[in-house]
Amino acid sequence: MSSEEPVIRVTQLSKCYQVYRRPQDRLKQSLVPRLQRLAMVKPSQFYREFWALRGASFEIRRGETVGIVGRNGSGKSTLLQLICGTLNPTTGHCETRGKVAALLELGTGFNPQFSGLENVYLYGQILGMPRSHIEKILPDILAFADIGRFIHQPVKTYSSGMLVRLAFAVSVAREPDILIVDEALAVGDEAFRRKCFARIEALREKGTTILFVSHAAALVVELCDRALLLDSGELLFDGTPKETIALYNKLLFAPEARRAHVLQEIRNAAQAPAANSNISPPGSAPALNAPAVKAERPHYIEGLVSQSRIEYEQLGALITDPHIETLEGQRVNSLVAMQEYQYCYAVRFIENARNIQFGMLIKTISGFEIGGANYPAVNKYLPEVKAGQTYEVSFSFRALMNPGTYFFNAGLQGETATHPERIYLHRILDAVMFRVQAYEGRMTNALINFDIASMAASTEE
Repeated sequence: MSSEEPVIRVTQLSKCYQVYRRPQDRLKQSLVPRLQRLAMVKPSQFYREFWALRGASFEIRRGETVGIVGRNGSGKSTLLQLICGTLNPTTGHCETRGKVAALLELGTGFNPQFSGLENVYLYGQILGMPRSHIEKILPDILAFADIGRFIHQPVKTYSSGMLVRLAFAVSVAREPDILIVDEALAVGDEAFRRKCFARIEALREKGTTILFVSHAAALVVELCDRALLLDSGELLFDGTPKETIALYNKLLFAPEARRAHVLQEIRNAAQAPAANSNISPPGSAPALNAPAVKAERPHYIEGLVSQSRIEYEQLGALITDPHIETLEGQRVNSLVAMQEYQYCYAVRFIENARNIQFGMLIKTISGFEIGGANYPAVNKYLPEVKAGQTYEVSFSFRALMNPGTYFFNAGLQGETATHPERIYLHRILDAVMFRVQAYEGRMTNALINFDIASMAASTEE
């Protein structure tokens, strides 16, 4: 929930670049117009103007997560750099309140000749952290980046994934008031991206304002409270993520002949916010189906382990061994869609407990909750459990998710003599990481597979 006080205020912000056709034109521009002014002659211009951003105005309040979408070259990165202060505006101004941390371009602020450890200190001080504070949080930074012995190697030897791990670890360790992320997380592996999203979720809960640039429409809808649509430097629309993404897709897939009409339609929608809920989705947009491939059998991948696992303190019970099984009892974490599985864990009770309820939850890689269940049932409980008892808990489910990476939570609520109020006796977030494989003959849009049958038939007159 955001507060009423803006932490970012952008007013008529514009950025214009001078584009020269030839290198010598730059020299001419620095000399000839001055001489022409002295001679009372109209100055010549040896460049063309390119407006990367023109007249953008908006406010973002504390605690909001705002997505920024648009085609390549629409002005997204320019806008973020202006907000960060790494670029000066041509006109207009931008005000920010609080500490700003930004992941814009990979390696920004890093010296490629320095080791990763040396760059931690360098980048941390660029972000405004004193050396003593960096030394205090260094173990957390190194644990989050998890690049091992490479921390002592020159950064120029790092892969893009290692670089973003280190940069993100330093940026979030500062616990900024404003966090700006510009597609940097796209280079990380899935497990690390989930780890980053888990940290972003924690920052959101603490009131951090987040600006998130991504071409992944689903992430914007899942993560953001609002979304801005940019095109050719113009801020076209500021609305809910669902509305903004619908308009973005409509613009993205518009034929060139209808592009001007679609742009005007979006501008009209921006002027009539009350009508935004009635905007029709881009029905003419082609479906972006993943290639259909034949699925393998369900199996277990050793390296597919959650790096974002958070285990809460046990308060009378302990969850152990969360895992997924086939109906035949084989442990798996690479699933074939549409088949049935069991999510299992054991619970050992350390204290006598009452009114017990076990639970599970399925989340996407960005933390979006897509389903869950309780046992015995909603508003039903196990009346009493004795200390020393162990329960084997299982939830049967059908993998209706489309291909992608997902996570299971595990938890149980109840009451004990020590805690007479109803609480989580134990809880594990992102306890199990698993993947759903692509498979043959099924549609693969969005998150959930509704087992839709499709057909098309031609008729002849």
